[in-house]
Amino acid sequence: MLHRTAGALALLTSLVSTAACGADALPTAPSTSRASSPIVAVLGDSLSVSPSREASFPAVLQRRLEAEGLKWRVVNAGRYGDTTAQGLARLDDVLRERPAVLILALGANDGLNGVPVAIVRRQLDEIIRTSRSHGARVLLCGMETPPFHGWDYSLAFHAIYPDLAAFYDLPLVPFLLAGVFGDFDLNQPDMIHPNAAGAQRIADTVWPFLEPMVRVESLTAAR
Repeated sequence: MLHRTAGALALLTSLVSTAACGADALPTAPSTSRASSPIVAVLGDSLSVSPSREASFPAVLQRRLEAEGLKWRVVNAGRYGDTTAQGLARLDDVLRERPAVLILALGANDGLNGVPVAIVRRQLDEIIRTSRSHGARVLLCGMETPPFHGWDYSLAFHAIYPDLAAFYDLPLVPFLLAGVFGDFDLNQPDMIHPNAAGAQRIADTVWPFLEPMVRVESLTAAR
């Protein structure tokens, strides 16, 4: 148990060092066979592009959609080290893809860096409002942060996500890393990023919230 706890703290501490890392925000152009499909965009950080774009949880969701006969295209707009501020700064680029659904999976790096809760909340709020004004339905993914900045901070940070979900009546994944955080079998050797099995577990966590959203959109488009 002590080894698992130490690994979990190492995971959270080390994520701070990814803030300076960069990666392409969007994948290469889609194949023509899916070019006209409705889009699910994932706006996230390193958790959205690990262990690789091909094996990440958005890629798993793409395969799940195809297996279910749902003709959607997943655009992985995850970037290593991104904070809510950085996600907001490139939101316009993501919205140019005209997603019908936006999976908002940001905030982990803000919490680790101790960004004031009011600022994190304001930036997530702006991402939500802007995305909705462009016609995207938002699936909010909850994040947690350890008490490196005090328990009051951790508790206030936790409340950001259910509060925003309630205010905007959004579907909420309570914790993106449920079942993955701190598990050596589901993370890469660095205990920072999920491995392929961890990405599959994250996709399994997200899917029950995403599925009704894409099915409703598909039915609406078919009418």
